[in-house]
Amino acid sequence: MALSTMNREKEETMWSNIAGRMLVHTILHPMDFAKVLIQIGHEPIAPRESRTLFGKPALALPNIIHYVKYIKSVDGFSGCYRGLVPKLCADAVSTVAVEKFMESEYFLKYFPERDTRKEEIIDDLPEPERRDAYVKTLAKDIVCRIIGVIASHPLDVIALRTMAQFVGGETKYNGIFGSLKEVYRENGLFGYYSGLVPRLIANISTLVLVSSSTYFINKYLIRDRALKRYTSSAVTIVATTITYPLLVIYPCMAVNNCGLAAGVPPQMPIYTSWLDCWRHLSSINESKRGSNLIWRYYTGPQVIINGRLTALNKSDFFKQVS
Repeated sequence: MALSTMNREKEETMWSNIAGRMLVHTILHPMDFAKVLIQIGHEPIAPRESRTLFGKPALALPNIIHYVKYIKSVDGFSGCYRGLVPKLCADAVSTVAVEKFMESEYFLKYFPERDTRKEEIIDDLPEPERRDAYVKTLAKDIVCRIIGVIASHPLDVIALRTMAQFVGGETKYNGIFGSLKEVYRENGLFGYYSGLVPRLIANISTLVLVSSSTYFINKYLIRDRALKRYTSSAVTIVATTITYPLLVIYPCMAVNNCGLAAGVPPQMPIYTSWLDCWRHLSSINESKRGSNLIWRYYTGPQVIINGRLTALNKSDFFKQVS
């Protein structure tokens, strides 16, 4: 009876957490939508002359608020919520998959619930036990993250492609079941996991960087228990900055050559692999696009015409070639 009550409480907590995240995702979706378009390289608003924070002449791109207003001006208020449904479904599937896996005999065999300890308790353990606890926690987090990402990735691909349709005004990816068929028609079974590798590498690398850095900083540099609580948050900011280019490659590969204008030239080259995408974005200094959503500057080719700084975009090059 007690076990049944405990399981019911876990179920209620899980669905309560899912509902909370769904609410947050719904509120923030217009900005997430705009960020995805920025990451895949769609810049419909021409950059304007401006200056950087240090006074250097530059071409400024619209910030995230202006970008959302542009989306609304084109598609209306409801258009700001393209891709929300598959995104919410992906989050729910990820959470449920992880929770169910954590309850499995296989998981409990290697990560018994009695060994799960809070960080404050781990810090009080003798050094060998403390190190082992950190390693075990990291391993558990990596396994859970892999399970969640793999389970939800097909729905994430649908969400990204649904949002990418804004670029060309298509309606190919419409509804979850219709989109699943369209993904298979365009790219086969592998299409459901387009961009999976860079996404997994980004997630796992971030976990490893945060966990290992937090452990060594708290062990060798910080003695104040109150300050140790903030180490993980501070390190997470640095780690996500390092791995961010992979989170740009992931949506690019999910959209690339999928039958949408957003995934083919002139909007985007057709990449042979995610490494090809990484090399290309690095070569044009766009591997971190979308990392700063407030102060955004055009980093592509620029010329001075009649004393004014002017951007040369992809369309200009295609016009010259034709």
